[in-house]
Amino acid sequence: MNYVIIGNGTAAIGVIEGIRVVDKHSPITVISDEVYPVYGRPLISYLLLGETTEQRMLHYRPADFYEKNNVKTLFGRTALSINTAGKTVSLEGGESVPYDKLCICTGSRPFVPPTEGLETVKNKTSFMTLDDAKRLDALLGDKNDKRVLIIGAGLIGLKCAEGIHRRVSALTVIDLAPRILPNVLTDAPAAIIQRHMESKGVQFILGDSAARLTPDSAILQSGKVVDFDILVVAVGVRPNTELAAAAGCTVERGILIDDHAATSVADIYAAGDCTVSHDIASDTDRILAILPNAYLQGETAGMNMAGGDRAFTKAIPMNASGFMGLHMVTAGSYEGEQYLEHDADSYKLLVTRDNRLVGFILIGEVDRAGIYTSLIREQTPLDTIDFALIREKPQLMAFSHAERAKQLGGAH
Repeated sequence: MNYVIIGNGTAAIGVIEGIRVVDKHSPITVISDEVYPVYGRPLISYLLLGETTEQRMLHYRPADFYEKNNVKTLFGRTALSINTAGKTVSLEGGESVPYDKLCICTGSRPFVPPTEGLETVKNKTSFMTLDDAKRLDALLGDKNDKRVLIIGAGLIGLKCAEGIHRRVSALTVIDLAPRILPNVLTDAPAAIIQRHMESKGVQFILGDSAARLTPDSAILQSGKVVDFDILVVAVGVRPNTELAAAAGCTVERGILIDDHAATSVADIYAAGDCTVSHDIASDTDRILAILPNAYLQGETAGMNMAGGDRAFTKAIPMNASGFMGLHMVTAGSYEGEQYLEHDADSYKLLVTRDNRLVGFILIGEVDRAGIYTSLIREQTPLDTIDFALIREKPQLMAFSHAERAKQLGGAH
């Protein structure tokens, strides 16, 4: 069996490790347009902060990971097309790579909205990859005298702000949405994080957007003018589905896959940010561009590519992050009966529906949040546990002996 993976992120690692659960020896080829071995992508903000190094980031898996798993790596190579009849992947430069089973793990790319004058801005970057972080590091230099404008107050934009806030003279984040993290948080918890980041020197302009750009300023829809030396575009991402669509895979925003991670084309699988998942918390099909789901989808794809029988049916949206020392964990859906505790610096929301925990938001105190996440993934009936106890603080004493064993295996 000859396995080929296009992409080299978290999903691809899941594929490799899933294959090796079933098939210990057959060759695997990884094709990636990045030149690096797999790295911890969320760590790029900490690289700019000086809290990690490139070498440590590249040890996301052991240095001999590919060698031990009999993986041939084609780094810095771009896959141009998939020939499903001949079962080959064509690369830039003319080479073709044959496959018996193929997994598309092409991830996503930055969305850059069309903005008048954007092409005139020389000192600009996105913030998704190690190369983006290196470019931003070079633009910042070592004098702490640059004014930086970040367009986008989602996770990518805020992590960028965290990474550079100590290295700039002025830092402004703008977003058309009325709150930060609009796809992750509701108004009240978003305000807590915003106040915290403002206390560290970040300025926010919300409910506004860039109408026009000059080489060193943004003219907003409101008429405000924000001067900058460096522009970071972090509006959002779009899934990379073009290869899959051209190969005949069904695509609706993302690549459609079944619960075995198989596409609509025989012997082609897909995993990660480029796919559509079924969100069990909201019972909807959507793109869930988060690391845990990417890995689990990849592992599922790998095991099934190798002849196993694995289904992944527990996808949920979740985020665990920190912003300048303030921690946040969220998961699931916020529609249902709500239990809320909060003060000026912390927030705890638990959402239940139909005798299940379906979502939560924790800001500040996030210890053992994995227990709540596991309850959502496993769809545990709340009348089988002491939910009144666990509502106050996630703890294993709220479970029966059998359930405690399950939680110890599933909570992270």
